Amino acid sequence: MIIQICVGSSCHLKGSPEIVELFQKAIEQYRLEDEITLAGSFCMGKCNRIGVSVSIDDEIHTGVTKENFKELFEKNVLCKFERS
Repeated sequence: MIIQICVGSSCHLKGSPEIVELFQKAIEQYRLEDEITLAGSFCMGKCNRIGVSVSIDDEIHTGVTKENFKELFEKNVLCKFERS
């Protein structure tokens, strides 16, 4: 899985460094380091008034904030790696 976080000027001002840190911690917490490539990206062309743009396997999610990060991670990342 490839996760790209916009670090362009608009998203940077809206908290992309914090979102990068949240992804890093969550990936480590669930031991997904070998399964996920985390990368920065410049503008994805989907700027939103609130939050950061994040691409998860080429699906762009806008408006990502620290408040809605957990839901995004569980719904779009963690569920794809649920272990039986």
